[in-house]
Amino acid sequence: MTNQKILRDRALAFRALHVPGRPLVLPNAWDAASARLVEDVGAAAVATTSAGLAWALGVPDGDRLDRDRALEAVARITSTVAVPVSADIESGFAKDPAGVADTVLAVLAAGAVGVNIEDALYGGEGVLRPVAEQAERIAAAREAADAEGVPLFVNARIDTFLRGAGGVDATLERAAAFRAAGADGIFVPGAVEPGTVKELADGIDGPLNVLVGPGAPPVAELAALGVARVSAGSSVALAAYAVVRRAARELLDTGTYDVVGGGLGYGELNSLLG
Repeated sequence: MTNQKILRDRALAFRALHVPGRPLVLPNAWDAASARLVEDVGAAAVATTSAGLAWALGVPDGDRLDRDRALEAVARITSTVAVPVSADIESGFAKDPAGVADTVLAVLAAGAVGVNIEDALYGGEGVLRPVAEQAERIAAAREAADAEGVPLFVNARIDTFLRGAGGVDATLERAAAFRAAGADGIFVPGAVEPGTVKELADGIDGPLNVLVGPGAPPVAELAALGVARVSAGSSVALAAYAVVRRAARELLDTGTYDVVGGGLGYGELNSLLG
């Protein structure tokens, strides 16, 4: 079976998992071990968290990680799991649409069959890219994948709520433009209030992805609102790093080891990666 055939089959399988009312649940991973653990507990797919991945490589989140290092990490993940993998590629690791297209080709070469592309701006004027400019970047991603014969799932992230740059109306306007440009799904982090989620699910012509964490409605409630994808984002990585801090503090301050008492067995994790 050719690599392109494998990618196409995985992409179709991943696409089919986005069902409003029966959402794809993604406890986002940031390295090969976390991805393998997510797969082992029954996740139908693995999605990376750009923040967690950047932190694991010693870089801050927010368009600070270079494409090659990011996709090397994605390739390690895809080679470790059998389920479809979606890569969070931040703003596309590129300054222009042509660069986004190059990134998508690199994503496919790394073995991933989905991408998140965000519309946030870091360090420039405004907090979000203009709609037309972002639509061009999404179109470039779509065209690059289609030219390779792989139905890559392009998830357009809209940061209106996350960055205080608009409400439901502004989000729906962006969503319509990005869907017209070739996005398959719409990701709206920061929107978890049930009434808002319902408005978004009803108003977006495509699968809605929401970001969850402490305080967000449970998956069953989000499913009833019409959500098609639920992502944990960086929250699992943050919780894992919190254990590192607590364990280090306990060891250095009191010389005890209680924090790590609930850790995985050495043999268990070693076997998963064997």
